[in-house]
Amino acid sequence: MRGRYRSGPASGRLGPTGAALKRDAEDGTIRSIRVSTSGAQAAAFFREIARTRTVWWVRDDDGSPTPVSSSGQPAFPYWSSKTRAQRAAQLWGPQFRPVSMPLDHWRSAALPDLAKDDFRVGINWSGQRLTGWDFTVGEVVNRLIHALGEPPYDAFMVIREGR
Repeated sequence: MRGRYRSGPASGRLGPTGAALKRDAEDGTIRSIRVSTSGAQAAAFFREIARTRTVWWVRDDDGSPTPVSSSGQPAFPYWSSKTRAQRAAQLWGPQFRPVSMPLDHWRSAALPDLAKDDFRVGINWSGQRLTGWDFTVGEVVNRLIHALGEPPYDAFMVIREGR
């Protein structure tokens, strides 16, 4: 996937969203709470790709959006279903479309390429601003191994050996 990333109109500061409290300016009472669904989205991502053996991403004719995550690093976002990826494509613009990739190819080729280029991996970003969690490739591999029910082993070796 090297060389297929791009920045541009779809770039922005995206990343984890947490609970946010709005307090009354005068008495400090809590008026509203905004809670993130990022954890649930991440859990659904690994559960769904383990079941379907397919990962989805978004692209146009020039490549894929790689927004800057809250960590300050570029992130390559993926989704666990065509419907989720389609929503992201619609938010980014009419030129974008969802594309599927077999899980085995994602694991053996795409993830090692992202690790080489020091990208983080966005997981099931959602909402009007496409926010959610992003992980290092090693973290993604460890979570994937767990979701697939495989015995744990060193994610660095997985990436280095291209498994």
